[in-house]
Amino acid sequence: MAMIEIDRLRKVYPGGVVPAVDDLDLQVQAGEFITLLGPSGSGKTTTLMLLAGFETPTSGTIRLEGRPIETLPPHRRGMGVVFQSYSLFPQMTVAQNVAFPLSVRKMAAAAIRERVTAALSKVRLAHLAERKPQQLSGGQQQRVALARALVFEPRVVLMDEPLSALDKHLREEMQLEIRRLHRELGVTMVFVTHDQTEAMTLSDRVAVFNHGRIEQLASPQQLYDTPSNPFVAGFVGDNNMLGGRAEGEASLRTTDGSCLLGRCVGSMAAGTAATLCVRPEHLRVAGDGDAGNRLQATLVDAIHQGDHWRLVVRLRCADTTWFAKLAPGALPRGVAPGQDLPLAFDREHAWLFAA
Repeated sequence: MAMIEIDRLRKVYPGGVVPAVDDLDLQVQAGEFITLLGPSGSGKTTTLMLLAGFETPTSGTIRLEGRPIETLPPHRRGMGVVFQSYSLFPQMTVAQNVAFPLSVRKMAAAAIRERVTAALSKVRLAHLAERKPQQLSGGQQQRVALARALVFEPRVVLMDEPLSALDKHLREEMQLEIRRLHRELGVTMVFVTHDQTEAMTLSDRVAVFNHGRIEQLASPQQLYDTPSNPFVAGFVGDNNMLGGRAEGEASLRTTDGSCLLGRCVGSMAAGTAATLCVRPEHLRVAGDGDAGNRLQATLVDAIHQGDHWRLVVRLRCADTTWFAKLAPGALPRGVAPGQDLPLAFDREHAWLFAA
């Protein structure tokens, strides 16, 4: 039995027409770290609020360890919640903030002290127990919020974009901290973010949301290597896309008559609209032996980004812009914006989707 089971969940806000969550099915296993990833308005945060009990579903069922909980108030669901805004009490010390969930549960004072000390030790903040939130950095405040969510030993921890307010360095540091805690504690975690890198770093599985539905649910590597449709291919990682008509076995005929080969995802009839997707790192400067998937292009710009060159090129076959990622030594000497730069890619590194 899954720890969390969501069955045909639907949420339409009062006065709304389009569902925020539309007939959603999802299972989360015990001890799993699952991330709800998607753009703003895709339904991921609403799903988390429905799980937490802060929103009521229009229809559908949410079960926790087999027991329906969609009518239970938040405090009876036994879930820890970490918000983007931290939601710490400014008048309380760090220790008092962490103790709050235990105080409202009427736990004995000695037990509270023991639990608070243990929780602060887990997030490496025991030495700051007597400080006020305003005396802490953003990363430290987020650790306090995490300790408060863990202190009553919940079965599930829900996190709603908890790292989005932090700068890049702190965000990466907190990602590693959350990974460590998840591994040590084995608690089930449901994490919401619009940041694909964050999702790929933290998750056992990622659910990619779009218009209130899950487009694909898979491991980070599966999402990146085998996206199920153009939306997932475009949202998870960088991707170049080219439209045309399907022709033969996994081939695309472009508007200028060129034929490009890829791996067909799903089924499509010859002559129907199709989209070819190729990641920037799978493009290379075409050589004499590249007679197959070859693209005539003009270099627009070359940006040195330390460990690679990021090229902006204009394809002649469709008058569209693509990006390429080349190793430092792979860019031909003397090539400059405005010059021709033919590119090539291997068939196994391209996907062909029905448009």
